[in-house]
Amino acid sequence: MVPFLVSLAIRYFHRSENLVSVFSAVLGIALVFAFTGIGHFVKTQPMSEMLPSAVPLKIPLIYLTGVLELTAAAAVLVPRLRRHVGWCLILMLLSFLPVNIYAAINRMGMGGHQWGPSYLLIRVPLQMVLISWVWYFAVRASHGAAAGKGNMA
Repeated sequence: MVPFLVSLAIRYFHRSENLVSVFSAVLGIALVFAFTGIGHFVKTQPMSEMLPSAVPLKIPLIYLTGVLELTAAAAVLVPRLRRHVGWCLILMLLSFLPVNIYAAINRMGMGGHQWGPSYLLIRVPLQMVLISWVWYFAVRASHGAAAGKGNMA
């Protein structure tokens, strides 16, 4: 959340989409996904418990999604990949939402899910903010640069 607020502050003071504001926002995206990706290797077992029992190979799946998040964190920093990576991150965030709903309803003790369904009152809006952030600074800004509307780092 802090990187997002920093990017908003930079944007406010610059009053234009320039190299610094877009890069700072994209760097924030990279940091968020690097942090969450590392979490897949540090909190593997608790994350696997968030998945429904019908899901096979839970631990390898947690590792795989961690690798995907770390890869996306690095790839979103590459301007020519940014738009595609942004769409992939949005799809990934949307695909993780059912897992978070399942974990919240079943009060899994990971990352606030022990609060039960009320956790979703925080998680869903936060996830929508993150999706908006990725769309605005990775997808939209990169599309503008590709269309010749400016240099969007």
